[in-house]
Amino acid sequence: MKVEIWSDINCPFCYLGVHQFLVGLGDFDKADQIEVIHRSFELDPNQERGASGNVVDHLAEKYGFSPEDSANGELQLAEKAKEFGLPYITSGRDFGDSFDMHRLVHFAAESGRAEDMLLALLHANFGDERPLFGSHERLVEIAVAEGFDEAQVREVLADETRYAQAVRDDEKLAHELNCQGVPYFVLNRHFVISGAQPAEVFTDALRQGWEHYSGATST
Repeated sequence: MKVEIWSDINCPFCYLGVHQFLVGLGDFDKADQIEVIHRSFELDPNQERGASGNVVDHLAEKYGFSPEDSANGELQLAEKAKEFGLPYITSGRDFGDSFDMHRLVHFAAESGRAEDMLLALLHANFGDERPLFGSHERLVEIAVAEGFDEAQVREVLADETRYAQAVRDDEKLAHELNCQGVPYFVLNRHFVISGAQPAEVFTDALRQGWEHYSGATST
């Protein structure tokens, strides 16, 4: 069975939701027969390339919140992350253009390691105090720490066309599947789960999807 997951490195619910999916997948007895495909989705595809800034200020401006309300929202997300055993930085975290990060995930997918790259980037964004966005050197550091070849990573980042079409194709497919927000989980193009759900919700969905898939292929 195939599970496609659309996410963005900017998205805190993706950070929580992808983690919970993986926990739920681990509790599914057919986990070794599930193909997980990570797909790209930019929360702001019109973001200026290389842009970055303070996330609390950005949220306040984008949604019309007060800075206090934006900061409180971050604190609430940190509490939820804590429930899942995940670190979450609430002060000084940045946001920005994630297009190059999505290109790196596609690069990693060629060696079967898309998930490793995605998780490393999500953890760097939400669990590390150092800024993530606006610096190729930071991305190189993260990728190399995860075991990727430095020269290859630099080559990808230096060529803006590498994997760019793959990112756009993912985003086009998301639109065709009526994906309007992330995280967005699609099981065999039939079952859809959206948002940062508890792990058991994903486990149950995988069981239901497997039963449907098995029944369909046996008839």
